[in-house]
Amino acid sequence: MNQDTVVTRFAPSPSGALHLGNARTALFNFLLARKHSGRFVLRIEDTDASRTQEAMVSALCTDLAWLGLDWDEGPDRPGPHAPYRQSQRTAIYQQYFERLEGEQLAYPCFCSSLELDLARRAQLAAGRPPRYAGTCRELTAGERAARLAQGRRPSLRFRVPGGRRLEFEDLVHGAQSYLSDDIGDFIIRREDGSAAFFFSNALDDALMGVSHVLRGEDHLSNTPRQRLLLEALALRPPLYGHVSLLVGDDGTPLSKRHGATGVSELREAGYSSQAVCNHLFRLGHSTPLNQMLSAPQMAAAFDLRHLQRAPAHFELAQLRHWQSEWVHGLSPGQACDWLRPILPPDLSPEQAAAFIAAVLPNIVLAEDARLWQQIIFGEALSYEEPALRTAREAGPEFFTAAANAISDRADIGALRSATGRKGAAFFMPLRAALTGRLHGPELAPLLAAMSAERVRARLLHFAVA
Repeated sequence: MNQDTVVTRFAPSPSGALHLGNARTALFNFLLARKHSGRFVLRIEDTDASRTQEAMVSALCTDLAWLGLDWDEGPDRPGPHAPYRQSQRTAIYQQYFERLEGEQLAYPCFCSSLELDLARRAQLAAGRPPRYAGTCRELTAGERAARLAQGRRPSLRFRVPGGRRLEFEDLVHGAQSYLSDDIGDFIIRREDGSAAFFFSNALDDALMGVSHVLRGEDHLSNTPRQRLLLEALALRPPLYGHVSLLVGDDGTPLSKRHGATGVSELREAGYSSQAVCNHLFRLGHSTPLNQMLSAPQMAAAFDLRHLQRAPAHFELAQLRHWQSEWVHGLSPGQACDWLRPILPPDLSPEQAAAFIAAVLPNIVLAEDARLWQQIIFGEALSYEEPALRTAREAGPEFFTAAANAISDRADIGALRSATGRKGAAFFMPLRAALTGRLHGPELAPLLAAMSAERVRARLLHFAVA
Protein backbone atom coordinates (compact mmCIF):
# COMPACT_ATOMS: atom_id res chain seq x y z
CA MET A 1 0.00 0.00 0.00
CA ASN A 2 1.48 3.33 -0.99
CA GLN A 3 -1.21 5.47 0.60
CA ASP A 4 -1.28 5.80 4.39
CA THR A 5 -4.89 4.96 5.27
CA VAL A 6 -6.74 2.47 3.13
CA VAL A 7 -10.25 3.71 2.37
CA THR A 8 -12.38 1.83 -0.13
CA ARG A 9 -15.94 2.28 -1.27
CA PHE A 10 -18.84 0.63 -3.01
CA ALA A 11 -20.91 3.09 -5.02
CA PRO A 12 -23.94 1.40 -6.59
CA SER A 13 -26.60 3.06 -8.70
CA PRO A 14 -30.04 2.12 -7.28
CA SER A 15 -31.52 1.23 -10.65
CA GLY A 16 -31.95 -2.48 -10.01
CA ALA A 17 -31.23 -5.38 -7.68
CA LEU A 18 -27.67 -6.13 -6.56
CA HIS A 19 -26.30 -8.67 -9.04
CA LEU A 20 -23.36 -10.96 -8.47
CA GLY A 21 -20.86 -8.88 -10.45
CA ASN A 22 -21.46 -5.84 -8.27
CA ALA A 23 -21.60 -7.99 -5.14
CA ARG A 24 -18.13 -9.33 -5.94
CA THR A 25 -16.86 -5.76 -6.44
CA ALA A 26 -18.32 -4.78 -3.07
CA LEU A 27 -16.75 -7.84 -1.43
CA PHE A 28 -13.28 -7.09 -2.83
CA ASN A 29 -13.42 -3.47 -1.65
CA PHE A 30 -14.66 -4.56 1.76
CA LEU A 31 -11.90 -7.15 2.14
CA LEU A 32 -9.18 -4.71 1.07
CA ALA A 33 -10.32 -2.22 3.70
CA ARG A 34 -10.56 -4.84 6.43
CA LYS A 35 -7.17 -6.35 5.54
CA HIS A 36 -5.50 -3.01 6.27
CA SER A 37 -7.78 -1.93 9.16
CA GLY A 38 -9.15 0.82 6.94
CA ARG A 39 -12.62 2.18 6.21
CA PHE A 40 -15.27 0.87 3.85
CA VAL A 41 -17.70 3.50 2.55
CA LEU A 42 -21.12 2.93 1.00
CA ARG A 43 -22.19 5.71 -1.36
CA ILE A 44 -25.42 5.71 -3.34
CA GLU A 45 -24.93 7.19 -6.82
CA ASP A 46 -28.44 8.41 -7.58
CA THR A 47 -27.91 11.60 -9.57
CA ASP A 48 -29.81 10.15 -12.54
CA ALA A 49 -33.40 10.53 -11.34
CA SER A 50 -34.79 8.72 -14.38
CA ARG A 51 -33.00 5.49 -13.43
CA THR A 52 -33.21 5.68 -9.64
CA GLN A 53 -35.63 3.33 -7.90
CA GLU A 54 -36.08 4.34 -4.28
CA ALA A 55 -37.02 0.82 -3.22
CA MET A 56 -33.67 -0.37 -4.53
CA VAL A 57 -31.75 1.75 -2.01
CA SER A 58 -33.06 -0.24 0.96
CA ALA A 59 -32.84 -3.48 -1.08
CA LEU A 60 -29.14 -2.83 -1.80
CA CYS A 61 -28.45 -2.19 1.88
CA THR A 62 -30.34 -5.35 2.83
CA ASP A 63 -28.33 -7.46 0.39
CA LEU A 64 -24.99 -6.00 1.50
CA ALA A 65 -25.86 -6.53 5.17
CA TRP A 66 -26.89 -10.14 4.46
CA LEU A 67 -23.52 -10.73 2.79
CA GLY A 68 -21.84 -9.39 5.93
CA LEU A 69 -20.27 -6.39 4.16
CA ASP A 70 -20.53 -4.01 7.08
CA TRP A 71 -19.83 -0.45 5.94
CA ASP A 72 -18.28 2.18 8.20
CA GLU A 73 -19.87 5.21 6.53
CA GLY A 74 -23.01 5.38 4.47
CA PRO A 75 -26.54 6.78 4.17
CA ASP A 76 -27.59 5.18 7.45
CA ARG A 77 -24.22 5.65 9.18
CA PRO A 78 -23.27 9.33 9.06
CA GLY A 79 -19.58 10.09 8.96
CA PRO A 80 -17.35 13.09 8.29
CA HIS A 81 -18.13 13.06 4.57
CA ALA A 82 -21.93 13.06 4.68
CA PRO A 83 -24.23 13.06 2.85
CA TYR A 84 -23.64 9.70 1.19
CA ARG A 85 -26.39 9.94 -1.40
CA GLN A 86 -25.28 11.91 -4.42
CA SER A 87 -28.75 13.36 -4.92
CA GLN A 88 -28.14 15.24 -1.66
CA ARG A 89 -24.72 16.60 -2.71
CA THR A 90 -25.92 18.99 -5.42
CA ALA A 91 -24.64 22.10 -3.65
CA ILE A 92 -21.18 20.55 -3.33
CA TYR A 93 -21.07 19.73 -7.03
CA GLN A 94 -22.22 23.23 -7.97
CA GLN A 95 -19.24 24.77 -6.18
CA TYR A 96 -16.83 22.74 -8.27
CA PHE A 97 -18.76 23.33 -11.51
CA GLU A 98 -18.44 27.07 -10.93
CA ARG A 99 -14.76 26.71 -10.13
CA LEU A 100 -14.05 24.83 -13.37
CA GLU A 101 -16.05 27.33 -15.43
CA GLY A 102 -14.36 30.26 -13.71
CA GLU A 103 -10.95 28.86 -14.60
CA GLN A 104 -12.03 28.18 -18.21
CA LEU A 105 -11.66 24.45 -17.64
CA ALA A 106 -15.29 23.73 -18.53
CA TYR A 107 -17.76 25.29 -20.93
CA PRO A 108 -21.50 25.09 -21.77
CA CYS A 109 -22.44 22.83 -24.66
CA PHE A 110 -25.68 23.47 -26.57
CA CYS A 111 -25.43 20.52 -28.98
CA SER A 112 -28.61 18.47 -29.19
CA SER A 113 -28.72 14.70 -29.02
CA LEU A 114 -29.49 14.62 -32.74
CA GLU A 115 -26.51 16.82 -33.59
CA LEU A 116 -24.19 14.69 -31.47
CA ASP A 117 -25.49 11.48 -33.06
CA LEU A 118 -24.99 12.83 -36.59
CA ALA A 119 -21.44 13.91 -35.75
CA ARG A 120 -20.69 10.51 -34.27
CA ARG A 121 -21.95 8.70 -37.37
CA ALA A 122 -19.89 10.93 -39.62
CA GLN A 123 -16.74 10.20 -37.65
CA LEU A 124 -17.37 6.46 -37.76
CA ALA A 125 -18.04 6.61 -41.51
CA ALA A 126 -14.70 8.38 -41.96
CA GLY A 127 -12.93 5.66 -39.98
CA ARG A 128 -12.22 7.89 -37.00
CA PRO A 129 -12.99 7.05 -33.35
CA PRO A 130 -16.05 8.99 -32.21
CA ARG A 131 -15.40 11.86 -29.84
CA TYR A 132 -16.88 15.28 -29.28
CA ALA A 133 -15.90 17.57 -32.16
CA GLY A 134 -15.58 20.68 -29.99
CA THR A 135 -18.51 22.49 -31.63
CA CYS A 136 -19.25 24.65 -28.59
CA ARG A 137 -15.70 24.85 -27.25
CA GLU A 138 -14.91 28.33 -28.49
CA LEU A 139 -18.32 30.01 -28.54
CA THR A 140 -18.18 33.68 -27.65
CA ALA A 141 -20.12 35.13 -24.75
CA GLY A 142 -22.57 36.60 -27.25
CA GLU A 143 -23.11 33.28 -29.01
CA ARG A 144 -23.78 31.57 -25.71
CA ALA A 145 -26.22 34.31 -24.68
CA ALA A 146 -28.08 33.98 -27.98
CA ARG A 147 -28.53 30.25 -27.49
CA LEU A 148 -29.72 30.75 -23.94
CA ALA A 149 -32.21 33.33 -25.17
CA GLN A 150 -33.60 30.68 -27.51
CA GLY A 151 -34.41 28.56 -24.46
CA ARG A 152 -31.70 26.00 -25.10
CA ARG A 153 -30.46 24.29 -21.97
CA PRO A 154 -26.75 23.52 -22.08
CA SER A 155 -24.81 20.69 -20.58
CA LEU A 156 -21.36 21.41 -19.18
CA ARG A 157 -18.26 19.88 -20.75
CA PHE A 158 -14.81 19.47 -19.31
CA ARG A 159 -12.12 20.97 -21.52
CA VAL A 160 -9.63 18.15 -22.09
CA PRO A 161 -6.11 19.52 -22.56
CA GLY A 162 -4.54 18.64 -25.90
CA GLY A 163 -1.24 17.00 -26.70
CA ARG A 164 -0.78 15.10 -23.46
CA ARG A 165 0.08 11.49 -22.73
CA LEU A 166 -1.74 10.29 -19.65
CA GLU A 167 0.01 7.50 -17.78
CA PHE A 168 -0.95 5.68 -14.60
CA GLU A 169 -0.58 2.30 -12.97
CA ASP A 170 -3.66 0.12 -12.67
CA LEU A 171 -3.68 -2.23 -9.67
CA VAL A 172 -4.77 -5.15 -11.88
CA HIS A 173 -3.77 -4.32 -15.46
CA GLY A 174 -0.47 -2.59 -14.76
CA ALA A 175 0.90 0.38 -16.69
CA GLN A 176 -1.67 2.32 -18.74
CA SER A 177 -1.12 5.05 -21.33
CA TYR A 178 -3.67 7.23 -23.14
CA LEU A 179 -3.43 10.25 -25.44
CA SER A 180 -5.59 13.16 -24.35
CA ASP A 181 -6.30 13.95 -28.01
CA ASP A 182 -8.16 10.63 -28.26
CA ILE A 183 -10.53 11.41 -25.41
CA GLY A 184 -12.53 14.45 -26.40
CA ASP A 185 -14.28 16.96 -24.14
CA PHE A 186 -16.83 15.11 -22.01
CA ILE A 187 -20.01 16.08 -20.17
CA ILE A 188 -19.73 16.65 -16.43
CA ARG A 189 -23.16 18.23 -15.90
CA ARG A 190 -26.29 17.15 -17.73
CA GLU A 191 -28.82 19.51 -19.30
CA ASP A 192 -31.10 19.09 -16.27
CA GLY A 193 -28.32 20.35 -13.98
CA SER A 194 -27.48 16.97 -12.44
CA ALA A 195 -23.90 15.80 -12.16
CA ALA A 196 -22.73 13.20 -14.67
CA PHE A 197 -21.00 10.01 -13.58
CA PHE A 198 -17.48 11.03 -14.63
CA PHE A 199 -17.68 14.09 -12.41
CA SER A 200 -19.59 13.07 -9.28
CA ASN A 201 -17.94 9.67 -9.01
CA ALA A 202 -14.39 11.03 -9.18
CA LEU A 203 -15.08 14.11 -7.06
CA ASP A 204 -16.75 12.17 -4.27
CA ASP A 205 -13.93 9.63 -4.17
CA ALA A 206 -11.46 12.45 -3.64
CA LEU A 207 -13.59 14.40 -1.13
CA MET A 208 -14.34 11.27 0.89
CA GLY A 209 -10.67 10.34 1.10
CA VAL A 210 -11.03 7.12 -0.87
CA SER A 211 -7.55 5.72 -1.43
CA HIS A 212 -8.32 2.59 -3.47
CA VAL A 213 -11.10 1.85 -5.95
CA LEU A 214 -11.70 -1.68 -7.22
CA ARG A 215 -14.32 -1.72 -9.96
CA GLY A 216 -15.25 -3.54 -13.15
CA GLU A 217 -12.81 -3.44 -16.04
CA ASP A 218 -15.48 -1.79 -18.19
CA HIS A 219 -14.57 1.38 -16.27
CA LEU A 220 -10.89 1.27 -17.20
CA SER A 221 -11.33 3.71 -20.09
CA ASN A 222 -13.06 6.15 -17.70
CA THR A 223 -9.98 6.46 -15.54
CA PRO A 224 -7.97 8.97 -17.65
CA ARG A 225 -10.99 11.30 -17.76
CA GLN A 226 -11.47 11.14 -14.03
CA ARG A 227 -7.80 11.63 -13.29
CA LEU A 228 -7.81 14.72 -15.54
CA LEU A 229 -10.76 16.12 -13.62
CA LEU A 230 -9.14 15.62 -10.24
CA GLU A 231 -5.87 17.07 -11.50
CA ALA A 232 -7.72 20.19 -12.66
CA LEU A 233 -9.28 20.52 -9.20
CA ALA A 234 -5.95 19.84 -7.43
CA LEU A 235 -7.45 16.77 -5.71
CA ARG A 236 -5.66 13.47 -5.13
CA PRO A 237 -6.99 10.59 -7.23
CA PRO A 238 -7.41 7.13 -5.71
CA LEU A 239 -5.45 4.14 -6.91
CA TYR A 240 -7.65 2.29 -9.37
CA GLY A 241 -7.87 -1.46 -9.97
CA HIS A 242 -10.18 -2.86 -12.63
CA VAL A 243 -11.30 -6.40 -11.96
CA SER A 244 -12.23 -8.94 -14.61
CA LEU A 245 -15.74 -9.39 -15.90
CA LEU A 246 -17.99 -12.05 -14.43
CA VAL A 247 -19.24 -14.52 -17.03
CA GLY A 248 -21.30 -17.69 -17.03
CA ASP A 249 -19.81 -21.16 -17.40
CA ASP A 250 -20.27 -20.83 -21.18
CA GLY A 251 -18.01 -17.76 -21.29
CA THR A 252 -20.79 -15.27 -22.08
CA PRO A 253 -21.70 -12.32 -19.81
CA LEU A 254 -23.60 -13.50 -16.76
CA SER A 255 -27.35 -13.25 -17.31
CA LYS A 256 -30.66 -14.84 -16.34
CA ARG A 257 -30.05 -17.78 -18.66
CA HIS A 258 -27.29 -18.93 -16.30
CA GLY A 259 -29.76 -19.14 -13.40
CA ALA A 260 -30.04 -16.85 -10.38
CA THR A 261 -27.72 -13.88 -10.83
CA GLY A 262 -28.98 -11.59 -8.06
CA VAL A 263 -28.02 -11.71 -4.39
CA SER A 264 -31.65 -11.63 -3.27
CA GLU A 265 -32.47 -14.53 -5.62
CA LEU A 266 -29.76 -16.68 -4.07
CA ARG A 267 -30.86 -15.75 -0.57
CA GLU A 268 -34.46 -16.67 -1.36
CA ALA A 269 -33.30 -19.93 -2.93
CA GLY A 270 -31.74 -20.86 0.40
CA TYR A 271 -28.03 -20.28 -0.13
CA SER A 272 -26.02 -19.06 2.85
CA SER A 273 -24.23 -15.74 2.68
CA GLN A 274 -20.96 -17.44 3.65
CA ALA A 275 -21.21 -19.83 0.70
CA VAL A 276 -21.94 -16.96 -1.70
CA CYS A 277 -19.00 -14.91 -0.38
CA ASN A 278 -16.61 -17.86 -0.55
CA HIS A 279 -17.51 -18.45 -4.18
CA LEU A 280 -17.26 -14.76 -5.11
CA PHE A 281 -13.91 -14.52 -3.29
CA ARG A 282 -12.47 -17.05 -5.74
CA LEU A 283 -13.90 -15.50 -8.91
CA GLY A 284 -11.03 -13.58 -10.46
CA HIS A 285 -8.98 -13.81 -7.27
CA SER A 286 -6.68 -16.78 -6.78
CA THR A 287 -5.93 -18.26 -3.38
CA PRO A 288 -4.20 -21.46 -2.23
CA LEU A 289 -6.79 -21.84 0.55
CA ASN A 290 -9.40 -24.44 -0.38
CA GLN A 291 -11.41 -24.53 2.83
CA MET A 292 -14.45 -22.52 3.84
CA LEU A 293 -13.24 -19.11 5.04
CA SER A 294 -14.77 -16.62 7.43
CA ALA A 295 -14.83 -12.91 6.54
CA PRO A 296 -11.70 -12.16 8.63
CA GLN A 297 -9.92 -15.10 7.01
CA MET A 298 -10.86 -13.89 3.54
CA ALA A 299 -9.64 -10.40 4.41
CA ALA A 300 -6.30 -11.75 5.63
CA ALA A 301 -5.92 -13.81 2.44
CA PHE A 302 -7.04 -11.09 0.02
CA ASP A 303 -4.15 -9.95 -2.17
CA LEU A 304 -4.27 -7.37 -4.96
CA ARG A 305 -1.48 -9.26 -6.71
CA HIS A 306 -3.81 -12.26 -7.02
CA LEU A 307 -6.51 -10.41 -8.94
CA GLN A 308 -6.69 -11.93 -12.40
CA ARG A 309 -7.22 -10.28 -15.77
CA ALA A 310 -9.05 -13.15 -17.46
CA PRO A 311 -12.86 -13.26 -17.23
CA ALA A 312 -14.07 -14.98 -14.07
CA HIS A 313 -16.50 -17.88 -14.56
CA PHE A 314 -19.47 -18.13 -12.24
CA GLU A 315 -20.53 -21.77 -11.99
CA LEU A 316 -23.59 -22.88 -10.06
CA ALA A 317 -21.89 -26.20 -9.35
CA GLN A 318 -19.10 -24.37 -7.52
CA LEU A 319 -21.59 -22.32 -5.53
CA ARG A 320 -23.35 -25.54 -4.54
CA HIS A 321 -19.96 -26.93 -3.47
CA TRP A 322 -19.45 -24.03 -1.07
CA GLN A 323 -23.02 -24.32 0.14
CA SER A 324 -22.41 -28.00 0.85
CA GLU A 325 -19.22 -27.11 2.73
CA TRP A 326 -21.21 -24.65 4.80
CA VAL A 327 -23.92 -27.22 5.55
CA HIS A 328 -21.36 -29.81 6.63
CA GLY A 329 -19.81 -27.29 9.00
CA LEU A 330 -23.03 -26.66 10.91
CA SER A 331 -23.30 -27.80 14.51
CA PRO A 332 -26.40 -29.85 15.43
CA GLY A 333 -27.96 -26.76 17.00
CA GLN A 334 -27.22 -24.58 13.99
CA ALA A 335 -28.57 -27.26 11.65
CA CYS A 336 -31.74 -27.48 13.69
CA ASP A 337 -32.24 -23.71 13.49
CA TRP A 338 -31.57 -23.78 9.74
CA LEU A 339 -34.05 -26.60 9.08
CA ARG A 340 -36.68 -25.53 11.60
CA PRO A 341 -39.09 -24.22 8.91
CA ILE A 342 -38.98 -27.70 7.34
CA LEU A 343 -39.46 -29.73 10.54
CA PRO A 344 -42.94 -30.79 11.74
CA PRO A 345 -43.88 -28.54 14.69
CA ASP A 346 -44.61 -31.44 17.09
CA LEU A 347 -41.22 -33.17 16.81
CA SER A 348 -39.37 -33.90 20.02
CA PRO A 349 -35.77 -32.68 20.28
CA GLU A 350 -34.62 -36.31 19.97
CA GLN A 351 -36.65 -36.86 16.77
CA ALA A 352 -35.35 -33.61 15.29
CA ALA A 353 -31.76 -34.56 16.07
CA ALA A 354 -32.19 -38.00 14.50
CA PHE A 355 -33.74 -36.49 11.36
CA ILE A 356 -30.94 -33.95 10.99
CA ALA A 357 -28.27 -36.61 11.50
CA ALA A 358 -29.89 -38.66 8.73
CA VAL A 359 -30.39 -36.02 6.05
CA LEU A 360 -27.72 -33.37 6.63
CA PRO A 361 -24.94 -35.19 4.71
CA ASN A 362 -27.20 -35.43 1.65
CA ILE A 363 -28.68 -31.94 1.29
CA VAL A 364 -27.37 -28.65 -0.08
CA LEU A 365 -30.35 -26.36 0.44
CA ALA A 366 -32.86 -26.46 3.26
CA GLU A 367 -35.62 -27.15 0.76
CA ASP A 368 -33.84 -30.39 -0.17
CA ALA A 369 -34.81 -31.72 3.27
CA ARG A 370 -38.52 -31.28 2.64
CA LEU A 371 -38.78 -34.48 0.59
CA TRP A 372 -37.08 -36.50 3.32
CA GLN A 373 -39.24 -34.91 5.99
CA GLN A 374 -42.28 -36.19 4.09
CA ILE A 375 -40.68 -39.61 3.57
CA ILE A 376 -39.67 -40.05 7.21
CA PHE A 377 -42.67 -38.49 8.96
CA GLY A 378 -45.43 -38.62 6.36
CA GLU A 379 -48.18 -41.22 6.34
CA ALA A 380 -48.43 -41.76 2.59
CA LEU A 381 -45.40 -42.74 0.52
CA SER A 382 -45.00 -42.44 -3.22
CA TYR A 383 -42.75 -44.96 -4.97
CA GLU A 384 -40.54 -44.35 -7.95
CA GLU A 385 -40.95 -47.14 -10.49
CA PRO A 386 -37.38 -48.58 -10.15
CA ALA A 387 -37.81 -48.70 -6.36
CA LEU A 388 -41.21 -50.38 -6.61
CA ARG A 389 -39.79 -52.99 -8.97
CA THR A 390 -36.81 -53.67 -6.68
CA ALA A 391 -39.04 -54.13 -3.64
CA ARG A 392 -41.34 -56.56 -5.42
CA GLU A 393 -38.43 -58.58 -6.77
CA ALA A 394 -37.12 -59.10 -3.22
CA GLY A 395 -40.20 -61.20 -2.42
CA PRO A 396 -42.68 -61.18 0.50
CA GLU A 397 -40.59 -63.54 2.64
CA PHE A 398 -37.79 -60.94 2.83
CA PHE A 399 -40.14 -58.26 4.16
CA THR A 400 -42.00 -60.59 6.50
CA ALA A 401 -38.73 -61.61 8.12
CA ALA A 402 -37.59 -57.99 8.35
CA ALA A 403 -40.89 -56.79 9.87
CA ASN A 404 -40.84 -59.57 12.50
CA ALA A 405 -37.33 -58.48 13.56
CA ILE A 406 -38.53 -55.06 14.71
CA SER A 407 -39.28 -54.55 18.37
CA ASP A 408 -39.32 -51.09 19.92
CA ARG A 409 -36.90 -49.78 17.31
CA ALA A 410 -35.52 -50.71 13.90
CA ASP A 411 -31.97 -52.05 14.17
CA ILE A 412 -30.06 -52.52 10.95
CA GLY A 413 -28.07 -55.44 12.33
CA ALA A 414 -31.18 -57.29 13.50
CA LEU A 415 -32.83 -56.80 10.12
CA ARG A 416 -29.80 -58.17 8.30
CA SER A 417 -29.66 -61.25 10.51
CA ALA A 418 -33.39 -61.91 10.17
CA THR A 419 -33.40 -61.72 6.38
CA GLY A 420 -30.12 -63.55 5.87
CA ARG A 421 -29.10 -61.16 3.10
CA LYS A 422 -26.04 -58.93 2.70
CA GLY A 423 -24.86 -56.03 0.60
CA ALA A 424 -27.07 -54.68 -2.17
CA ALA A 425 -29.43 -57.64 -1.92
CA PHE A 426 -30.25 -56.47 1.60
CA PHE A 427 -29.96 -52.69 1.42
CA MET A 428 -31.62 -51.95 -1.91
CA PRO A 429 -35.03 -53.58 -1.35
CA LEU A 430 -35.10 -52.32 2.21
CA ARG A 431 -34.40 -48.74 1.08
CA ALA A 432 -36.96 -49.08 -1.71
CA ALA A 433 -39.70 -50.20 0.67
CA LEU A 434 -38.95 -47.59 3.34
CA THR A 435 -38.33 -44.53 1.17
CA GLY A 436 -39.78 -45.29 -2.25
CA ARG A 437 -36.39 -44.54 -3.78
CA LEU A 438 -33.15 -46.35 -4.52
CA HIS A 439 -30.85 -43.50 -3.49
CA GLY A 440 -30.64 -41.12 -0.58
CA PRO A 441 -29.24 -40.78 2.94
CA GLU A 442 -27.55 -43.72 4.63
CA LEU A 443 -30.03 -46.35 5.70
CA ALA A 444 -29.03 -46.76 9.36
CA PRO A 445 -29.57 -43.06 10.26
CA LEU A 446 -32.84 -43.11 8.29
CA LEU A 447 -34.06 -46.05 10.35
CA ALA A 448 -33.06 -44.24 13.54
CA ALA A 449 -35.15 -41.24 12.50
CA MET A 450 -38.27 -43.25 11.65
CA SER A 451 -40.61 -44.70 14.24
CA ALA A 452 -40.60 -48.48 14.59
CA GLU A 453 -44.32 -48.54 13.81
CA ARG A 454 -43.85 -46.75 10.50
CA VAL A 455 -40.92 -48.98 9.52
CA ARG A 456 -42.92 -52.12 10.29
CA ALA A 457 -45.97 -50.87 8.37
CA ARG A 458 -43.94 -50.09 5.25
CA LEU A 459 -42.22 -53.44 5.34
CA LEU A 460 -45.51 -55.31 5.78
CA HIS A 461 -46.87 -53.49 2.72
CA PHE A 462 -44.60 -55.75 0.65
CA ALA A 463 -44.97 -58.84 2.84
CA VAL A 464 -48.07 -59.93 0.99
CA ALA A 465 -47.52 -61.88 -2.24
